[in-house]
Amino acid sequence: MTISEALGRVRAVIEGAEEEAGRPTGSVTLIAVSKTFPEADVRAAIAAGQFVFGENRVQEAATKFPSVKADFPSVELHLIGPLQSNKAREAVALFDVIHSVDRDKIAAALAKEMRTQNRFPKLLVQVNTGEEPQKAGIAPRETVDFVKRCRDVHGLAITGLMCIPPVGDPPAPHFALLDELARRAGVAFRSMGMSSDYETAIGQGATHVRVGSAIFGFRDYGAA
Repeated sequence: MTISEALGRVRAVIEGAEEEAGRPTGSVTLIAVSKTFPEADVRAAIAAGQFVFGENRVQEAATKFPSVKADFPSVELHLIGPLQSNKAREAVALFDVIHSVDRDKIAAALAKEMRTQNRFPKLLVQVNTGEEPQKAGIAPRETVDFVKRCRDVHGLAITGLMCIPPVGDPPAPHFALLDELARRAGVAFRSMGMSSDYETAIGQGATHVRVGSAIFGFRDYGAA
């Protein structure tokens, strides 16, 4: 299956899930996750009408997307992987949306760089809904206060929340929790759902789904 064909299939599934959930067509943004895939695959997706992409690592994105964005200014690039404070400068310069704000050190570093560069990507707080010790993200019980602190202390406009449910857990309760936290925090975006569960996420209120392998195929992590 070509990238164009795979995108068509994923878009059809999204539209069906929107209809099933009683949501307007087009209410969910598809983020094509291009991590580990070459620039040529990104350009093939653009040729098929996809302009929103997600990358996990600042360094990898910096090798692919400056030339892509120069050629296609309407491309929107999302950082969906963990962010270290020493990469804040590059992240603010390159990404249009950052999904992985999860501690005060990152919030402060982003706030400083955004003021310095006069560039203001949209920001989402990553929530560790499964409270897994090895995973990035803030604990659910701390989320609403952290969003408020990002606004009041760091001067950041948080637009949403993001989560990655634990492998092996039914994802729906995690998506429902993120939706409830987003309501309590007063944010609009809910970034949740990947290739294996994005239909479920749409039913639970996802505004952004992060789909990679269903579009680009299986990843060769040894090549990343």
